[in-house]
Amino acid sequence: MTASRARSIGPARFNTAVHALAGLAHNGGTVSSSIIAAQVQSHATFLRRILATLASHGIVDTREGRDGGYSLRIPADTLTLADIYQAIRTEEQGRETFKTSCAPLSDALSSVMQDAEGQAIEYLRKYTLSDLLHDASKRKKQDASQQAQMAD
Repeated sequence: MTASRARSIGPARFNTAVHALAGLAHNGGTVSSSIIAAQVQSHATFLRRILATLASHGIVDTREGRDGGYSLRIPADTLTLADIYQAIRTEEQGRETFKTSCAPLSDALSSVMQDAEGQAIEYLRKYTLSDLLHDASKRKKQDASQQAQMAD
């Protein structure tokens, strides 16, 4: 898990959001934040903040009460990684402030980063949550097959 975090791009919460949504898609129905937090190995309060952001963007539904929790509002086969990224990114944009003595350099860098992010969003738009789950399942089967071969 640590190795994949080191290669993560974009907002740090994007990785956790994708894992939480994958858990919701896999489990189906309504799932409590404590169950999701255990699955994604995250603190429940941190995860609830991410899920609140996703709810405010119409990606998940929330239900309060004893049988409450979260469920996918957008089906996994139509929810793109770009949708998730943009929801999380929108939340984090307000926190970014750079103070520098070289405003022209900052403006130039900002322009480059906006272009790079735009290209990343277009790339993420090619993949749905369902695509990711399918790929993960395939990789899990390959890993199990390799381990079985090594045991022989």
